[in-house]
Amino acid sequence: QVQLVESGGGLVQAGGSLRLSCTASGSIVNINRMAWYRQAPGKQRELVAAITTGGSTNYANSAKDRFTISRDNAKNTVYLQMNSLKPEDTAVYYCNVRQWSITSQRWDDYWGQGTQVTVSS
Repeated sequence: QVQLVESGGGLVQAGGSLRLSCTASGSIVNINRMAWYRQAPGKQRELVAAITTGGSTNYANSAKDRFTISRDNAKNTVYLQMNSLKPEDTAVYYCNVRQWSITSQRWDDYWGQGTQVTVSS
């Protein structure tokens, strides 16, 4: 079992910045991709940004010009720097990691509890 602890959410004015962090702990063997998703009320969860072990990144179109994802493998931590925040960014942000399971022979997804980001007008 892998546990993910997120922090950094909060209430900010439009144009402000937040930095989210997520640290994995527990049965860590081989974490592959790390990512941030978000879910607004009444909407499906969507991928915001992802980063591979090799450092390749991809972003949602709405985030690519304003957000930056990074990771510290030594700390099993992934970050999301969010700049120029807009009210449309308001959502619960979830950390996600993938790890190969020896017992089930498949990639397992793990999710954080979510951290609220609210951007006011």
